[in-house]
Amino acid sequence: MYRPLPLFVGLRYTRAKRRNHFISFISFVSVAGIALGITALITVMSVMNGFERELRERILGMTAHASVSAFEGSLQDWATVVAAAQSHSGVLAAAPFVRSEAMLSHAGRVSGTVLRGVLPDYERRVADLDRHAVAGSFEALQPGGYGLVLGRELARTLGVDVGDKVTVVTPETNVTPAGVTPRLRRFEVVGIFEVGMYEYDRGLAFLHLADAQRLFRLDAGVDGVRLRLRDMFAAPRLVREVAASLGGIYLVSDWTREHANFFRAVQIEKTAMFVILTLIVAVAAFNIVSTLVMVVTDKQSDIAILRTIGASPGTVMLVFMVQGVAIGLFGTLLGIVAGVALASNVEVVVPFIEGIVGIKFLAPDVYYISDLPSQVKGGDVLGVALVAFLLATLATLYPSWRAARTRPAEALSYE
Repeated sequence: MYRPLPLFVGLRYTRAKRRNHFISFISFVSVAGIALGITALITVMSVMNGFERELRERILGMTAHASVSAFEGSLQDWATVVAAAQSHSGVLAAAPFVRSEAMLSHAGRVSGTVLRGVLPDYERRVADLDRHAVAGSFEALQPGGYGLVLGRELARTLGVDVGDKVTVVTPETNVTPAGVTPRLRRFEVVGIFEVGMYEYDRGLAFLHLADAQRLFRLDAGVDGVRLRLRDMFAAPRLVREVAASLGGIYLVSDWTREHANFFRAVQIEKTAMFVILTLIVAVAAFNIVSTLVMVVTDKQSDIAILRTIGASPGTVMLVFMVQGVAIGLFGTLLGIVAGVALASNVEVVVPFIEGIVGIKFLAPDVYYISDLPSQVKGGDVLGVALVAFLLATLATLYPSWRAARTRPAEALSYE
């Protein structure tokens, strides 16, 4: 008796058994539709979050979070830059590197690649080198040894394995009495790595920093210093702070700029999927309109009695809004529970379905990511829940407004 009249009557209508079983069926369809839509939304968005995380980890497994380079020419005092960078509280490690493009040749096969000169002891602090080695090791890169560690796809293209010799052709040339000739150097393949990203597995090769300096005539200089940060998402700010602490003019870059188009594309796809799947929830929410229109028609005499005893049109409108909101709220809660449960167990559910149908959805010989990763984010779940609840609430407005316009005399004249 202490509850507001619209809430009391609206909840009573929600719990009451229907004289018209078709109305009950439509109510059930509305709840099920909203729940299924929310489940699909949460699951798809969590899978896309998982793909984004997996790709980010693979990309950053071979690249640093940020880099600092000389404004012009090579960076000669790289040891000072490394020491200064590591003294910053936001930097975990720093490593020098040399980067240049070259051609690799073996047994008549030629392929372009990016050569990255590194110090293995430094480099493994900023990248997960050892985790990606599938043959040989990065430890085999020794100064003066002229060894190469190739990506698996690059090794397949050249038809080489550990122990084979390849010829490196650099963009620089030698001027001899015989004319201008390209600079060549024989290297031995001492290792093969696989990241799972075609960009790296096909177009990247590692060599020792000292060999790269000799090959590209950099003396003691390097192209820059790569940084591993405590907070990778703060990379744009932290790398600028590091450069400012060094004094002078430096070029800075970070992973959000180097791979901006890629991650922007992933975000656009995620947004597009959210909009498309929201239509499922919208269709289910429109079922609430049908339900409430039929309820209003069925309750004409009840509405007339409420108006007769003094209920205002606003009170009648709120009665039916409570009923529609209750349906939407129940469907939303049910969908959240089902969606979070499914998204959290995608790694188990998908292999189970694959075993039943006998089909591998992401074949490892076609896709680099052969398992469906999933990452449930609270912000996504909250956003889906709010959108679904808002659509359900909006769907109650027109039927409730129709109920508020009911004229008691006309409604009771047929009773």
